[in-house]
Amino acid sequence: MTLSLPQAAPFADRVPVDPDRWPDVARLPRTSAVRTAVARRLVERALARLPLRTSTGRGAPPGNRRTGADGDVPTLVLHDPEAFHRRIGAGGLIGFGESYMAGEWDADDLVGVLTVLARHVDDLVPAPLHRFRGAWVRHRPVADRNTPDGARENVHRHYDLSNELFALFLDPGLSYSSAVFDPLRAEPGILSDAHFTAAQHRKIDRLLDLAGTGPGTELLEIGTGWGELAIRAAARGARVRTVTLSEEQLALARRRVARAGADDRVTVELLDYRQVRGGYDAIVSVEMIEAVGAEYWSDYFTALRRLLAPGGRVALQAITMPHARMLATARTHTWISKYVFPGGLIPSPRAIARESAAAGLRITHRTSYGDHYAETLRQWRARFLREESAVAALGFDPVFRRMWDFYLAYSEAGFRSRYLDVLQLRLTADDSEAAG
Repeated sequence: MTLSLPQAAPFADRVPVDPDRWPDVARLPRTSAVRTAVARRLVERALARLPLRTSTGRGAPPGNRRTGADGDVPTLVLHDPEAFHRRIGAGGLIGFGESYMAGEWDADDLVGVLTVLARHVDDLVPAPLHRFRGAWVRHRPVADRNTPDGARENVHRHYDLSNELFALFLDPGLSYSSAVFDPLRAEPGILSDAHFTAAQHRKIDRLLDLAGTGPGTELLEIGTGWGELAIRAAARGARVRTVTLSEEQLALARRRVARAGADDRVTVELLDYRQVRGGYDAIVSVEMIEAVGAEYWSDYFTALRRLLAPGGRVALQAITMPHARMLATARTHTWISKYVFPGGLIPSPRAIARESAAAGLRITHRTSYGDHYAETLRQWRARFLREESAVAALGFDPVFRRMWDFYLAYSEAGFRSRYLDVLQLRLTADDSEAAG
């Protein structure tokens, strides 16, 4: 069963911007006319080579075209070309995202435009100019490092926004990670709550199977979310300890566990993974490594190995990107790290294999679900757009709503372009390692 897909909101001539809340969106950056002119030249040349249309002017662009076999292409509409190029000249891709937040450009098919750009990300700037990349990119703020205190603040900035906000676009089980569809959908539309939750449960069940979860299993979950995996593991007869750094998630997860009648088998704690002690038959961590930060990957995998009981299994779900792209962005402050996930970095499969092996863990299973994440994100964005008035009623202003629309579309485009993937992995301790 499907429900109708909402259309994106009409393009507004102006987006009201609170300068105290969004200082870098409210004001145009200071930069030279030469830099802006260079950015304009590079952007125009890049866009001219891509399967995109561009148009200029206020008002709605030609309606609702989507990339397809008929040769139709998405359209990028510049409402304020001068501001658009100025922001890119000053801030590169951060400026590109801030320009969208400010309402200076739109698209008839936002995911389509961003997918084209993601597929051609290495071709947007001519190769001879790659050595000048440092002039357009910024280094990650030191304050965003995932120290024990920094990690809690970084989590707070995203996951403590509002439980009510997340409930508006997630499935009723509040799973904030890729679902697994069977079959993978192709037709448009919003899935019913029951079907979407079933796809999320399918993902959870595959992870619990990888971890060998059953009656009597002592299971540790690193990254609680809102408790759905812990509840489902407890229903299998496992005893679950789950840790989070989000106070909002902690409170709701505890209530959900109690409502499920599982509080005698599930303990939810506000605790950093580095502070966990004990030994566990199974450890599950779903899309947590992306928030750890590259300099702490060693700590993360060392903790997994230390906490794993003899004969135990680790089941991870991780978003990944190609190794070369990971290296190129490792120290770069991006739009995502500035506005959505401070302190994080998506690892490559090679980095996961290297860091886990160094900690004494061996990957024994790997399955890719990138196309499923693209569909998951499409569902989230469609629900978010459908509930825009409810999002506004929670106090989230137009800039925030455009920011989240862009974030969800940007993420979906990453998976549709194969720039991103998501893996389910099983890890076990190397036979040569002594039990921790």
